[in-house]
Amino acid sequence: MASVNPERDFHGWLPIRIWQVDGQWRVDWCWFGSQRLTRPFFRDDVDLALRLPFNQAFRRETGVDALLDWQAGSPGLAPSAFIFHASRCGSTLMAQMLAGLQRNIVLSEPPPLDSLLRAPRIEPHIAAQQPALVAALLSAFGQRRQGDEQHLLVKLDAWNIFEASLLQALYPQTPRLFLYRDPLEIAVSQLRQPGLQRVPGMLGPTGLDARADDADDLSVVDYTCRMVGRLLNSGLELCLQHDGIPVNYCELPEALWTRLAPTLGVRDSDRERLESIATFDAKQPSMTFSSDTHGKRDSAGEELRRAIERWVREPYERLESLRLSK
Repeated sequence: MASVNPERDFHGWLPIRIWQVDGQWRVDWCWFGSQRLTRPFFRDDVDLALRLPFNQAFRRETGVDALLDWQAGSPGLAPSAFIFHASRCGSTLMAQMLAGLQRNIVLSEPPPLDSLLRAPRIEPHIAAQQPALVAALLSAFGQRRQGDEQHLLVKLDAWNIFEASLLQALYPQTPRLFLYRDPLEIAVSQLRQPGLQRVPGMLGPTGLDARADDADDLSVVDYTCRMVGRLLNSGLELCLQHDGIPVNYCELPEALWTRLAPTLGVRDSDRERLESIATFDAKQPSMTFSSDTHGKRDSAGEELRRAIERWVREPYERLESLRLSK
């Protein structure tokens, strides 16, 4: 292994933000030490780390070249699996269960990765650098900070499904999962509590956008269902053309220790631990999990049901057909 320049030694540090200033891309680093990533989302782990007195007194900011140097001097674990999803369909549960196994490093929607994946949509000139920077960023996240980690598992933001081809080109042997559920249930959840992708213009450019979009001419219900349909269509493409593994919410949590066990490195001895984690709410781990499937379906009105048929039913049924045929 090449020696690491002390000024570029980031052992114990993780990138927490990547942004552009004056035409240059910058990286903000935070000291985690040996603290594992166990909270529902990466940003929650960052919030916890930033409370440390050390991080309140010291920060590190570098250019993106530091990522490349750190990768060259200290290559991290390569991703063992990518978890794509349609939102509100059990991906956080899956990430929490996998993070409960000490040998796993689990990234749950890290904003720096989203920033790099979507960077060319904002600054096209970065496209040539993008693959190397994404690989270097994941190498930084994949550092063994406790010494015995074996797997790096990456759960992406829902809209990152449109960048799946880049990750496949970088890691062609890494399995790719696509989680989804009945689109009526996803839409009800998005209408009750909108995600960033549900509000036009909130996220900035994503693959959800299309030329001549008529968001202003659509009702909130139709806009929501079209968004879900685009996610499911892209997930279907991932599964049909790039060997993605379709996973329905209704299979969780049992799928982790049954059909997905070989893909995710789950052992028979892990089952008790995984079952215990699954009894708690994934996004509010202090609360016991309670299924909301029937409540969501019962609350759906006729307008929503018509919009589901128009925008989403076909890709959902094709995903189901593909999943059940495997």
